[in-house]
Amino acid sequence: MAREERQIREEQAKRRPRKRRRRRRISPQAFPVLIALALIVLVGGFMTGKFLYNKYSPSKEMMDGNEYFGLSDDDSMAVIMNNELLEDKAKFIDGRVYLNVETVYQYINSRFYWDSTENLYLYALPTELVSVGVGSTDYAVAKATNSEDYVILRADGSDAYVALDFIKEYTAFNYEYWEEPNRVHVITEFGSKDVVTAQKASAVRNKAGIKCPILTKVNKGDIMYVLDEPEEIDEWTRVLTADGYIGYIKDKRISAVTKTEIAAPEFEEPVYSNISKDYKINLTWHMVTNQAANDQLLNKVADAKGLNTISPTWFSIADTDGNISSLASQSYVTYAHQNGLEVWGLVDNFKEGVSTYETLSRTSSRQRLVNQLTAAAIQYGLDGINVDFETITTECSRAYIEFIRELSIMCRINGIVLSVDNYVPTSSSDHYDRAEQGVVADYVIVMGYDEHYAGSEEAGSVASHDFVERGITRTLEEVPKEKVINAVPFYTRFWKTDPDGTVSSEALGMNAADEKVANNNAEKVWDDTTKQYYVEIDYNGSFYQMWMEEETSIEDKMQLIKQYDLAGVASWRLGYERASIWDVILKYVN
Repeated sequence: MAREERQIREEQAKRRPRKRRRRRRISPQAFPVLIALALIVLVGGFMTGKFLYNKYSPSKEMMDGNEYFGLSDDDSMAVIMNNELLEDKAKFIDGRVYLNVETVYQYINSRFYWDSTENLYLYALPTELVSVGVGSTDYAVAKATNSEDYVILRADGSDAYVALDFIKEYTAFNYEYWEEPNRVHVITEFGSKDVVTAQKASAVRNKAGIKCPILTKVNKGDIMYVLDEPEEIDEWTRVLTADGYIGYIKDKRISAVTKTEIAAPEFEEPVYSNISKDYKINLTWHMVTNQAANDQLLNKVADAKGLNTISPTWFSIADTDGNISSLASQSYVTYAHQNGLEVWGLVDNFKEGVSTYETLSRTSSRQRLVNQLTAAAIQYGLDGINVDFETITTECSRAYIEFIRELSIMCRINGIVLSVDNYVPTSSSDHYDRAEQGVVADYVIVMGYDEHYAGSEEAGSVASHDFVERGITRTLEEVPKEKVINAVPFYTRFWKTDPDGTVSSEALGMNAADEKVANNNAEKVWDDTTKQYYVEIDYNGSFYQMWMEEETSIEDKMQLIKQYDLAGVASWRLGYERASIWDVILKYVN
């Protein structure tokens, strides 16, 4: 029964008409909306893809080479000095590289000297002076004239440029240059260098980042120098390419760091030979202010045991043309030689109204000074010249050391000893260039006194132990010990401090200082810090002080001279000492 009912229902369902499904139609008004939605999806996808591409793909932008090197015209040339791109620009003229003379001085060879007043470029060899003028293909070596097939020196307004090939004749360096953009790479530092090799063709970029402009491209196998980076940057290495670009390359595109050797070019450095005595120098300065003072030599040196060199203050720069004033005496030299004393005539720059800079900065006046000093030394049979130029300004420093070089040439040719006086080294006297003096001069004298001087604002020792030792050690950092002479004071200063705080002093010889002590019933107290006897006196409301120079203090200084194995001792000045001082000195310079 149940089966029959089910069949009946199925038959009824088959006969029942089907309900027709109705198809939904899109309204014509909806088409623009749908198209707009589709476009939004397409544009959004495109923009997203572009954003992702721009964010993560490397830039292909090439940086303009002239902009990178800062070149303003066709003649300008960038300078890469060792591993540094300089702000200085060179000139590229007629297929030849010209460096600014200041660039040469600062980075390649400071021995070249540019005289901007007389437009001369000079180089002091051991026995010859090289000289070239602006616009010339000729140059002089002493009195001989040589020629090149190019203009050696060019002027551009206030600047001067010298052919790099000319500098290379006198200096050990290598260089290579490229055009478009113009650039030159100068190498003055040789030996082992860190390098990497490109593992595949790669871009070297201006900065560390894939979005930074490309400076140049390297190929697989190209070698690059590794440069220091002030701040460590992950995944990038700062390099110098073989074609003179300094930039950054991805670490994954280069090899591990290895070493390479940069060989120095074949070059024979000039040898500046010097006169070196086979005994310790024992020099004293003799202050000569007039011809009559020359006649006092006999009495002055009567008790000077062990003295072997005397330096009379004979010569001064008389005017800015380089002429000298002279108090030289032939009989003085003759007597000194008869008593076993060499004579090193002193020249100073103390005349008021005469500009040392004006005199030394012009080649014509500087060479006149050199020639007159040399002529006087030959005329009087002097054994040496002692240069005592003080208060040299920074502006004058290059001309000053050029004067020392040029004077050394004439002294070397004529067998004349050249010695140069210097302050105890401080930052304010670094421009005296003691290192170069130590090359071209025979002796460098440290004036180990005037720690406190006539113009000092406070009283103090003329030459305390630490001051003297500091002068010696700092000089030895620049000058070989066999050329260093330390000068000691034969005087002390008697200081007066008034109630209002005004400080003044007078220089006293050793005997005069003792008289001050005796006349005032003062007590000498040993000061172990300065290694001197200290005296103080109260008189009429003023306060007097002395740090005395005598046998014990001088012996302490002589012990320093022995400790550092210096070339000898000098003393300022003859007549301030007492006879027993020479016995002290003799123990250390015999």
